[in-house]
Amino acid sequence: MRTIKVETLTRDAFAPFGTYYDMANPEGYSLNGPLHRFFPDRMSESYNTRVGFSPILVKKPAEMKITQVEYHTTTPEMILPVNDDMILHVAPASAGTPVPELTKAFMVPKGTLVKVNTAVWHLCPLPAQVDELQALIILPECTYANDCTVVDLKEEEQFLVVR
Repeated sequence: MRTIKVETLTRDAFAPFGTYYDMANPEGYSLNGPLHRFFPDRMSESYNTRVGFSPILVKKPAEMKITQVEYHTTTPEMILPVNDDMILHVAPASAGTPVPELTKAFMVPKGTLVKVNTAVWHLCPLPAQVDELQALIILPECTYANDCTVVDLKEEEQFLVVR
């Protein structure tokens, strides 16, 4: 079975799939008050609809065998790991046919908001260390019901994510 090695998250390596910002360690210009530093608009998305903020809990599997992938045709997905670093696998958009051979996996530090571009293949994030990852998924309301295509990978397309 093919293996995908987890890479360090960098702007250049992740650029074909989306963008990110370390919300836990903000940098740059800020608006400051006596008790706060406010870092405005570090990441934005125009969903033009109501936005859903959905917690996801993901148990750490014995092996990170990927047998399914998904994509959204009309919207990017944002993911924020809350209690641990997360491992996120992604593959380029490809008109409804998965391209698992082009998959990359990234270690996303806790507190880093990731935006996965529209139509990029992915699935739920995986915990890096803890037994159960807590993360926040940000999508237009009901995307999981009206714009989420999940594809079962053929046995020869399945892969393991390794560290």
